[in-house]
Amino acid sequence: MKNIFKLLFLFASAQLIVAQQFTLNDLFRFEYFPQRVEGVVSMQDGEHYTLLTDSGIDKFSYKTFTKTSTIKTGEYSDYFFNSDESWLVLETERESIYRRSKLAVYHLYNMKTGSESVIFEGKKIQEPTLSPDGKKVAFVFENNLFVQEISSGNVTQITTDGMTGKIINGVTDWVYEEEFGFVRAFDWSADSKTIAFIRFDESDVPKMAIDIYGKDLYPYELEFKYPKAGEKNSLVELKMYDLASKTTQKVDLSEYSDFYIPKITFTKKADELALIVSNRHQNKLDIYSVNTQSLKKKKLFTETDKAWIETDNLTLDFLEDNSFLWSSERDAFRHIYHYTADGKLKNQVTKGNWEVTKFYGFNPKNNQIYYQSTEPGSMNRGVYSVHINGKKKQDLAVKPGMNHARFSDSFAYFILDFEKANSEIRTTLHDGKTGKQLSVLEDNARVKAFFESRKPSPKEFSEIAVNGVDLNSYMIKPKNFDPDKKYPLFMYLYGGPGSQEVLNNSGGFYYWWFQVLADQGYVIAVVDNRGTGGKGTEFKKVTYKNLGHYETLDQIAAAQYFGSLPYIDASRIGIMGWSYGGYMSSLALTKGADTFKLGIAVAPVTNWRFYDTVYTERFLQTPQENPAGYDQNSPINFAHLMKGKFLMIHGTADDNVHVQNAMLFAEALVQNNVDFEYMVYPDKNHGIFGGQTRRHLFTKMTNFILENL
Repeated sequence: MKNIFKLLFLFASAQLIVAQQFTLNDLFRFEYFPQRVEGVVSMQDGEHYTLLTDSGIDKFSYKTFTKTSTIKTGEYSDYFFNSDESWLVLETERESIYRRSKLAVYHLYNMKTGSESVIFEGKKIQEPTLSPDGKKVAFVFENNLFVQEISSGNVTQITTDGMTGKIINGVTDWVYEEEFGFVRAFDWSADSKTIAFIRFDESDVPKMAIDIYGKDLYPYELEFKYPKAGEKNSLVELKMYDLASKTTQKVDLSEYSDFYIPKITFTKKADELALIVSNRHQNKLDIYSVNTQSLKKKKLFTETDKAWIETDNLTLDFLEDNSFLWSSERDAFRHIYHYTADGKLKNQVTKGNWEVTKFYGFNPKNNQIYYQSTEPGSMNRGVYSVHINGKKKQDLAVKPGMNHARFSDSFAYFILDFEKANSEIRTTLHDGKTGKQLSVLEDNARVKAFFESRKPSPKEFSEIAVNGVDLNSYMIKPKNFDPDKKYPLFMYLYGGPGSQEVLNNSGGFYYWWFQVLADQGYVIAVVDNRGTGGKGTEFKKVTYKNLGHYETLDQIAAAQYFGSLPYIDASRIGIMGWSYGGYMSSLALTKGADTFKLGIAVAPVTNWRFYDTVYTERFLQTPQENPAGYDQNSPINFAHLMKGKFLMIHGTADDNVHVQNAMLFAEALVQNNVDFEYMVYPDKNHGIFGGQTRRHLFTKMTNFILENL
């Protein structure tokens, strides 16, 4: 009888363990997804904010976090106020173009009278922007720039040469949008008399054609201009349109050739535009002021770097006296600098062996600058304020973890999203001066309860010493981990320039996918190799002109280090990555073939010659200048070295990392008689999602791991 009870107890215990396993079905129930306070738009008074809700656009109090009124009822995809909140621009019928660009119908709502009108007779337009005086709205339609007088509805066409695939006025081409991170390429002067805009001539940029299969009898081609590394970019011009005379003039940039304009913005002076011009290598920037009437340029200063300048992450913020704040990595860490109006350095505002990761803004009432940084450690983020002279520093949110702030316009309050490893995300309201918590906005009690009931295996952080450097890493072990057993190891990575995967955060979707694998008896490891962010420029920029080399060496060495641990089976190590991570996992299975038994590459770059000019040349220069930098770290050229089980996945409609990358790598593997698995997702872009696609993708990868590792 005793033995029967013992067997029943063991059976019940086994059932309990099975019940607690986290499965793919659990993963796609998304019960772990937190509630977020999203879409907060601060109002000018600094005491209120607005949210897009089911009923329309509602106004809330920061102090009480309660709704005070409904500004506008209706269904909208987006909205924004003009500078003095006299007008509300309402977006409907949105149609996405690329990652950031869109077409939509826009309505103008008068905040004083309650009257409403439609911009440009309801045609779908891009980037409507009101003049500072609130009397006009500029926008782009079919690659041309227009301005409409609000009171009369009269429309003036500023440019007439816009043409698909040739000329673009006032919005960016594909590569500017993707890599410099902006779409609107025009700006109003403070006196509403001038519009500055960039004109793109992409006539000679090579065309990319992507087959779209759809459901019709014949596929069709999506065509757009895509400059691959070493190929021709758009020719750019800076122009000034004078509204009074209705004339357009071109700013003389004839001293430059093969250059970028990564930013234009009017200063606090009505007749002065700030202009940044970058060389093609993106390691030299000239910052100018340009007079709107004479078009004369005055060089304020030049920023240089022995490797690259992050032209997609520029801080250029003009203050009331027309002095300005600038971000730079010139002292080996990203920091904020204060310049006079004529371009003389006044002082370095922030300083230390840590990086400013976000600039929130400047408060002229107390001369404080607000920013986020890695001061609590490279895997953490803290929020601070500091006087513009570099003194009176105030810790606002510095608990170990990820502190992300959203400040009110007056900086009197900020909403803090705080997360740390192995825990739920919390959203709280804080005093902008002291950082004191005022109230809890979202405690995610449901997610906290989910954590407590599921008891997921925690991230265990460590620094590992390989190749003469210390690398941030974390590990997730099975719940019933036994140090006397041998476990297979599954590594996940991204590894690209300035990125970070090893962060003290809740982890989101991937954290819970790792739980699925851990519950099946796998140890998970994530390592940030050299070239990633958070540790300064020496660590990050060692990969310059040799992309993929040091990163691969570090991941191989990390895998060998883990393989030396008594509880890891060194003969069963797998690795997976997406995009840059797919590039890295492809290199790992070729150059590191004796270390890895399994690899999964999702949407991988397989030769940087296939990727765009701005991103690729920032790190490698051009293929003509640096052929070895491209070819010595291309998985295609090392296909003959591949061993182990390899799964490659790509979406056929990926406009970012084209499926060409996977096709040519597949061909190289075939010609070297290498067996591998290949999965393509029809008409899916770089994110590979839509309908059941993500479930199918992660089921495919999970089964591949279970069957082969």
